[in-house]
Amino acid sequence: MTVQPQTPADPLIPELLTCDVLFTGIGGGQSPGGVVVANGVIAATGDPATLRASYPHARERRAGAVIAPPPVNAHTHLDMSAYDFQALPYFRWIPEVVIAQREKRGVAGALAGADKLTRLGVGAVGDIVWQADALAPLLERTDLPGVLYFEVLSPFPERADDVFRAARATLEAARRLERPGGPRVGLSPHTPFTVSHRLMRLLTEYAAGEGLPVQIHVAEHPAEVELFRSGGGPLWANRLPALYPPTFAEVIGRAPEPELTPVRYLDELGALAGRPALVHMVNVTADDIARTARAGCPVVTCPRSNQHLECGTFPWAQFAAAGVDIALGTDSVASGESLDVREEVAFARTLYPDLDPRVLVRAAVKGGHRVTGTPTPLLRRGDAWHDHTVW
Repeated sequence: MTVQPQTPADPLIPELLTCDVLFTGIGGGQSPGGVVVANGVIAATGDPATLRASYPHARERRAGAVIAPPPVNAHTHLDMSAYDFQALPYFRWIPEVVIAQREKRGVAGALAGADKLTRLGVGAVGDIVWQADALAPLLERTDLPGVLYFEVLSPFPERADDVFRAARATLEAARRLERPGGPRVGLSPHTPFTVSHRLMRLLTEYAAGEGLPVQIHVAEHPAEVELFRSGGGPLWANRLPALYPPTFAEVIGRAPEPELTPVRYLDELGALAGRPALVHMVNVTADDIARTARAGCPVVTCPRSNQHLECGTFPWAQFAAAGVDIALGTDSVASGESLDVREEVAFARTLYPDLDPRVLVRAAVKGGHRVTGTPTPLLRRGDAWHDHTVW
């Protein structure tokens, strides 16, 4: 039997690509959605039924679940990219994974993670940089837009001035290495319980004055809430005493109290005035959500990491109802399993079955770009069609 070669598709004949969710970068998205492509150019976007009527001769095929600009990984730890993933309760994960594999953490892992993100075609990244020597090689890249948040921690108020001066010198040196098209420098005061009240104020005021983007890990585990209420609990009991002052009250500069939460503490300290992105925000109250909305702070959720570490579930609907911008991140490979935000979206669809999937896709794209301060790409008529917009 003679096999006849297939005739290649005529590029001049329009093709209608359909999907479950279409997000063009504008509005709230379309479900189902479709894109008409003719000769490698986007001719139209919208509802498939409308597109069929307007382009009756277009060949139709299902492209995939989602058509949208590439998603943004708004929070990750690239320097942990060589770690092995393990799903363990939070207080086991820290010693058995983070500390046990600490020799795998460093510049090589950060660069390998950056390479992975570029292969995935990520739209932008929000990376927490723990080691200062990782800043320079990451800032050399012009294929990875986003923000490199230099992480600072020190719970001793009496050391705040010295730590701040050192962090400022690192940041100012790093900012001179920024390149067009590459990431810019940001700042991450680690958490409200590992950064003293004085250092938190110095860092956030400096960042606001310099226009530096900021991320803070907040309310990830229920024990953090207990710590601010009572000054004790698992977080305080599991600390290394030599690395903390004698009491938690010395760290935060006030006495813990039953109604005090990490978010309220940051708000009353003035740390939310510069609108930092608050990461995790799993264990929060209605008042915390209202304070976040009033301050204009976006939040970044890492659903897989929170699930794997048994931290709880981010209250997506309540934050959305308050008008808070939401983005998605993978956290570290050690807790989130991969750097692919599309997998984060797929997991979130199972975690929030009643949530419109268009909301998740929009958060992964536009929400992420808002956090990183990068422009949101658009899928518009007349623009070139790229296959990487199919998830």
